[in-house]
Amino acid sequence: MSVLLKADNLTRSFVIGRKSLFRPARSFNAVDGVSLSVNRGETLSIVGESGCGKSTLSRLLLGLLPPDQGSVTLDGTQTTGVPPEEWRRLRQRMQLVYQDAAGSLDQRLTIRTQVEEPLRIHGLPLHMADKALDAVGLGGAMSARYPHEMSGGQLQRVIIARALVMEPEFLVLDEPVSALDVSIQAQIVNLLRDLQRELGLTYVFVSHDLGIVRHVSDRVAVMYLGRIVETAPKSEFYDRPLHPYSQLLLNSVPVPDPTRRKRARIIPSDPPDPADPPSGCRFHPRCPQATAICREQAPALRNFGNRQAACHMIETARVPPLRAVVPEPEARHDAEEFA
Repeated sequence: MSVLLKADNLTRSFVIGRKSLFRPARSFNAVDGVSLSVNRGETLSIVGESGCGKSTLSRLLLGLLPPDQGSVTLDGTQTTGVPPEEWRRLRQRMQLVYQDAAGSLDQRLTIRTQVEEPLRIHGLPLHMADKALDAVGLGGAMSARYPHEMSGGQLQRVIIARALVMEPEFLVLDEPVSALDVSIQAQIVNLLRDLQRELGLTYVFVSHDLGIVRHVSDRVAVMYLGRIVETAPKSEFYDRPLHPYSQLLLNSVPVPDPTRRKRARIIPSDPPDPADPPSGCRFHPRCPQATAICREQAPALRNFGNRQAACHMIETARVPPLRAVVPEPEARHDAEEFA
């Protein structure tokens, strides 16, 4: 399987504003030296707690934010620092599906008008909007509606259609179903999987919902305080997570079955201040297996077969892999949620 997108040593910092006249502004690395690759036709999910850098990383991959250092290549072509005309051409091949569908749409314009907008910007035929709307089940009279006339699930389909209208190869899906009811989530996830199979799309799926991630992923990357701490194929990640953070993250998922007991406790305490991260391994203040080396030396992301992990304890077998306890995703819902 060939690599479509590759990120090398991406870093992006932000400045935290002054809290008082006598306290200077501080900066922190939302993404700190991240390298990863996405194979053509696969879904790579990026997971982690809120504030770990998932959304910032996704925008760096798309070029919506410039990195402080590092580079991104799409199908062998570097997308960072390219001339405007070259970037305009590359941008058509990469699109973003937003989390807040209602907030990203203009309430004064019809659905069709808003799906046509990227075509107008790039000077492409407007009839391509019909194909995109039909692909998400919003063709015909539905396209003449305004956003306030549609349900949450329908609005999410509009956002997907607007991303598809440019016929891209690569989509970043930033929490695309987090605001929807469970039954509607299943419909949108199934739609995304069908579109991927039919159009040969490549996805980066950003989410905190490990049940949804289990349903859609081929591989999983775990972020903690701006860094990747583990990457693995989906089956291996859910059956035998290597990194202590991955183990605790998976086993903190609520299981709706009183007869099933968890085999790991929830993640202790709150995450450290990202503007003042711990020395050594950034997870060591919360890790039940941490030792002196964890507090002194940051672990590198190393290969363990067909997966990677950044932990000193794995090589010394101090962190035995656990079988994660995560509920299976719900069965496929085929019923349409709109008339």
